[in-house]
Amino acid sequence: MKIFDVIDEMKGMQPAEGTKSNLLYQADEFKIRRIGLSPRDEILPCRMASNVVFYVVAGSAEVSVDGVRNYLCEGKCLVTGPATLSMKSEEGATILGIQISKM
Repeated sequence: MKIFDVIDEMKGMQPAEGTKSNLLYQADEFKIRRIGLSPRDEILPCRMASNVVFYVVAGSAEVSVDGVRNYLCEGKCLVTGPATLSMKSEEGATILGIQISKM
């Protein structure tokens, strides 16, 4: 068991060099990442084989799921099964991403 204040821990965390995310926690069944998008930043389309949950902690982002655009602002959450995903943000965003392995 692990207890931590994810939101406070995420606030000061900068993405690792060359990436837009940091791994916060990993178990066999799931991973939790902090995704940081700078203003006018984007993550190009990538195929995810796992179920994914995105929760916008701060800012806003457009998240595309298999070509369908979804606008997420602070406090909104998107849940999807395996899909091709991309995201971009005009103002910048901090997003909690949870990848859940197929069981």
